[in-house]
Amino acid sequence: MRGGADRALVEVRHKTVLSAAVMAGVVMQVLDSTIANVALPHMQASLGATPDSISWVLTSYIIASAMATPVSGWLADRLGMRRLFLLSVGLFVAASVMCGLAGSIEQMVVFRVIQGIAGAALGPVGQSIMLNINRPSDHPRAMSLYGTSTMVGPIVGPVLGGWLTDNFDWRWVFLVNLPVGLACLAGLWWLMPRVETARRPFDLTGWALLATALAALQLLLDRGEHVDWFASGECWIEAGLALSAFWMFCVHTALARRPLYPPAMLGNRNLLLGCFFMFAVAVVQLAGFALIPSMLQSLLGYPVLTTGFVLATRGLGVLFSMTIAGRLVHRIGARPLVTLGLILMSYSLWLTTGWSLDMDSGPVIVSGMVQGVAMGLIFLPLTVMTFSTLPAQLRTDGAGLMNLSRSTGGSIGIALATVVLSRNAQISHADLAAHVTPYNLPFDPTLLGGYGDTGEGLLRLADGAINRQAAMISFLDVFHMMFILSLFAIPLVLLLRGGPSAPVGARNRPEEDDGTPHLVLD
Repeated sequence: MRGGADRALVEVRHKTVLSAAVMAGVVMQVLDSTIANVALPHMQASLGATPDSISWVLTSYIIASAMATPVSGWLADRLGMRRLFLLSVGLFVAASVMCGLAGSIEQMVVFRVIQGIAGAALGPVGQSIMLNINRPSDHPRAMSLYGTSTMVGPIVGPVLGGWLTDNFDWRWVFLVNLPVGLACLAGLWWLMPRVETARRPFDLTGWALLATALAALQLLLDRGEHVDWFASGECWIEAGLALSAFWMFCVHTALARRPLYPPAMLGNRNLLLGCFFMFAVAVVQLAGFALIPSMLQSLLGYPVLTTGFVLATRGLGVLFSMTIAGRLVHRIGARPLVTLGLILMSYSLWLTTGWSLDMDSGPVIVSGMVQGVAMGLIFLPLTVMTFSTLPAQLRTDGAGLMNLSRSTGGSIGIALATVVLSRNAQISHADLAAHVTPYNLPFDPTLLGGYGDTGEGLLRLADGAINRQAAMISFLDVFHMMFILSLFAIPLVLLLRGGPSAPVGARNRPEEDDGTPHLVLD
């Protein structure tokens, strides 16, 4: 492609089928980041694991994926997107099957590490492929498809995992990837062309420093609640290691001749702003994804499938808003759309602060629809803006950095929400229990113990009601916190440039030498 010609960087046959195969690989990776959550109690019993060790089923996957994501751009240049994507999908499916056949917690953790490493490249490379095989004028539509897959996945994952666990066996949480992965491999092998490799040195020092920082941060966020956060020396060590390693990575990147991320990419204002907004939005967004299914099932008594149908309205909102945003982003620019999206995000979170134990599914559906619309208005314009000035050979690196920003922000948001939820539940329980006295009740509750099993049963019912109310109050506290945080994000849109933006790739001129390695045929 030359200049601003509206042609795809890579011409392919049966683009729709190839897009479906690429998205299948991306969806597998997104689903597996959350699908195993609800199956942990069943895994613990089957594998003979302790409550502390079973958490490594999730932690190992998250850490391995975070450590491998920064190297996805280098691997795409070195191996080519076809080889890397095929290798990643094949290894991911093989690791999924081994997870489903694991006979001990040690085997499960090892296979989850392999699964995390294999899946790390699927998101960035998949996004780059979608950009490369579509014309610049079709990039908003391509990013709509990609964004819908990555945003709806965290909603569907726990529901699908719960359904598979309840109706079949927890091992099907992993084995379900086999037919999807084989279909994905067939489509990729048939249609994915051999293009784009580059001779590029690997910055081992930079990767080791960044990987150490990310691993230490994820350990801090995942284990903090189990060890009482900074009351434990472990958290201080992990926090110190994360900060020092990240600082050393920044210094190394500034001084190295060939850093892990090319200077042309780190100097791209649009990319840095896009990563910053992805991080900020993920802090607020993914916490809700993680908490609301638990609230609906544990407090309101929703079955797994009902929870999935109620939360699926977010996906409808995403589809609607991404369709609209794709048509408007090149006419009015990213700033108005992102501003509207952030306002709607705040409004949807404000709606959740009025939830109660007596409500029906209506308020959940309405807030979910509004939040889905907001997500589409934020994600698509930011993605189009981010890649509009990024050279084609840097797309995979840029996509990897955006994915890393989003996952890190989500981990921080979920950890923050979990802390508030746990501690405020205890505080609320104590406050409510303090009002259960003979002075504000028609009877003395302390006398119920004298009525034998009947009295003990009534006391347990009363305690259960208090626990339920305390848990609901703590959920509302989290929603209030996320609502306030979302308000602080709105003024940040002033950092975005106003006005219409050029199509993705329209300003990417391959003939310009930006100091990065040029592509050669594979």
